[in-house]
Parts: sequence; C-alpha cells; structure tokens
Amino acid sequence: MGDQPYVVSYADEDPETLRERFAHWGYLYIKEYVSQEHCENLLQVMLRETAPYVSRDGSEIPHLSGEPFFETDPAWDEIYPKIQSLEAFHSFFHQRSVLDLMQVVTGSTPFVYPMKMARISTPGKIGYETPPHQDAHSHNAGPTMAGFWVALHAVTADMGRVKVLPQSHLKGVRPVFTTQGVGGVQCEIYDQETCWHVSDFEAGDVLIFNSCTVHKAEPNTTETAVRISVDTRFCDHGAPVFSSNLEPHHGWRIEGLDWDSIYRGWQKAQLQYYWRDYPNLF
Repeated sequence: MGDQPYVVSYADEDPETLRERFAHWGYLYIKEYVSQEHCENLLQVMLRETAPYVSRDGSEIPHLSGEPFFETDPAWDEIYPKIQSLEAFHSFFHQRSVLDLMQVVTGSTPFVYPMKMARISTPGKIGYETPPHQDAHSHNAGPTMAGFWVALHAVTADMGRVKVLPQSHLKGVRPVFTTQGVGGVQCEIYDQETCWHVSDFEAGDVLIFNSCTVHKAEPNTTETAVRISVDTRFCDHGAPVFSSNLEPHHGWRIEGLDWDSIYRGWQKAQLQYYWRDYPNLF
C-alpha cells in the first residue's frame, strides 16, 4: 500500500482530542513543538562531544568525518559517555513545555524515565538501522508508557527518518526474533500491515508513540549527512517501571558509564537521582 504522511496534531488542540487521536493511531506527531532555539542549543553542545567524528563546519546538517559507525562501534562507545554526561541532554526532557505535553498524553502527572537516549545515524551503515520493534518488549513496559522523540534538526527521507505502523498498538505485544541493527531485535509484522506513516521532520518536531506501537528507522542513504535526534520514555506516575529503565542508556555494556560519572560535572542537583524513590519498580 505504500507510506502515508503522519497525521499532524497541534499542541493547542483540546487535550481530550489529542488523547483520542493517540488512542486511535498509536502516536502523535506535533510540528515544531520544542523551540528551535532549545534544539539548536542542545545540538551544539552534543556536537562538541561527537568531534572529530561528526561536526557541522558551518552547515545546518551534521556531517560524518571518517568511517561510518552505529551503536556499539568503537567510535560510538568513545563519544556516547560524553553525551550521556551532558546536563543539558538530560534536562532537555524536563522542560516545562515537554512535561506539559506528556501530561496531556497521560492525563495525569507523568514520570520521565531517567534513561535518556541520543541517536546518531550515519551514512554507510545500511542494514544496521533500527529494525521494527515495540518498546513494550525492549523496555519491558506497561500500557501507559510512551516514547517521546525529538528531531534536533531537519530530517529528510534520505537521512533515516523514524516511521510508525499506525494502529499496530491495538494488536498487543508481538513475537520477536533477533536481527541485525540497533537493539538487535525485530518484532513480527503481519501480512496485511503494508502502510507505514512517515514524514520529513523539522527541528523541534515531536513524535510520541504508544509502548506497543511498532516503529523503525529508515536507512541513511546520504553520502555524509548524519541524523541526530534524542528520545526518552515516560508513563503515568506510579505505573509499573522495570528496574533496568533506571540505568543509563548503554550503561550495561560501557564500562564506567554510571550515574555517579554522569552527574559528576553537573551544576544543579535537582535532576540527580530524582527517580530513586519511585514507588512502583519491578
């Protein structure tokens, strides 16, 4: 059937309308919700840590210098702890406007997962992009958990956009099998599921998706452009959260990547260990 564009939502719509649309499609796509200034500020800070592998050199879009890489490659393991240690990276998801949008989706006070994720999609790694999967499996998550993904710069079709399988959340958690690519796990796609939703992104565009919504990344087929985005997960405060989600992203495999090392250079203590007293872990 081919791809269709995302159904566009607007932040000033009635909250009940947004929740109904989220329940129907399994996602919300909100244009330029996060200010471009906030996105640009974070991107600049992150690019200081990705050098010399990824930089802009005056251009709008980040570019690759040297060999391509993906998550778990040596270049990734070198720069990712530096990104994880950025106070600006973690606090990005605790802006009042971001929390307000999460609250619209949950209908109650949201709990922002401490695990924050940066995505760096380089060209030259076709076949290693994130395969179709559900967060319900990868995060061992309940029905109120949702993903919150933000484009930090413009993302076109050849740069590796994120796409979702609309209404796939209605069919529950699916069987999985191991595969190549980020995460190493793919969920089953049924024969009749041939229409995906996807659109180009601008800086500040937000994609929110249900824990059972199947989503994946397109391959980056450019020569040198690098797609950089950030995401986290959230749920109703008090909903069950699996304990591994309280660890730093990739902390389980990169030696020394723990909260003590991440927090060491921070200026404020407000967001440090805010999750320690969460009431419903398993």
